[in-house]
Amino acid sequence: MELLDKLNWRYATKTMNGNIVPEEKVERILEAARLAATSSGLQPFEIIVVKNKDLKEKIREVGWNQSVITESSHLLVFAAWDTYTEERINYMFDLTNEIRGFENEGWENYRQQLLNSYPQKDAEENFNHASKQAYIALGHALIAAAYESVDATPMEGFDADAVDQILGLRAKGLRSTVLLPIGHRNADEDWLSGLEKVRKPMEDLITVID
Repeated sequence: MELLDKLNWRYATKTMNGNIVPEEKVERILEAARLAATSSGLQPFEIIVVKNKDLKEKIREVGWNQSVITESSHLLVFAAWDTYTEERINYMFDLTNEIRGFENEGWENYRQQLLNSYPQKDAEENFNHASKQAYIALGHALIAAAYESVDATPMEGFDADAVDQILGLRAKGLRSTVLLPIGHRNADEDWLSGLEKVRKPMEDLITVID
């Protein structure tokens, strides 16, 4: 019930007050994103945490001038891999073997299956797949932020190519996918604050097949 209460409390905050979120809360939000499920466990994305005011100003200029970008305590930029490569796939499989302390024939066969598949695909197709994985992590971050009583506003309204240039993402093989400013709501200035949350009723959303 506590988690559901927190999720009812959260909304896409339109105005933040600039107050700083304690680093321990930010770390727990990021850890929740790190723990998200991803296809084949590849985690094909990175999260860039922007605290620098000048960078946030530049991103706001290419983000439809949305004030929440600069009013946020931290701006999280979810950046997906631009494609899948043998090096990236092997890194995650090798890391798994290292952490678990053993190699498994089935796991190694699966590694080869991915190596024979993803790197041969079109880069744009791979990027779109990686972006979907980043959104799973975004969902974790949103829930964790609510649990920490931290406001968060997922944003797709920005010039991704411009953000990539500002943050130098393309040189790292990354492309920005979604922004998540986190901070604290400015309830007195936010027209959305205090309004009733609107969601479909369960019977219109859920179909149970026995």
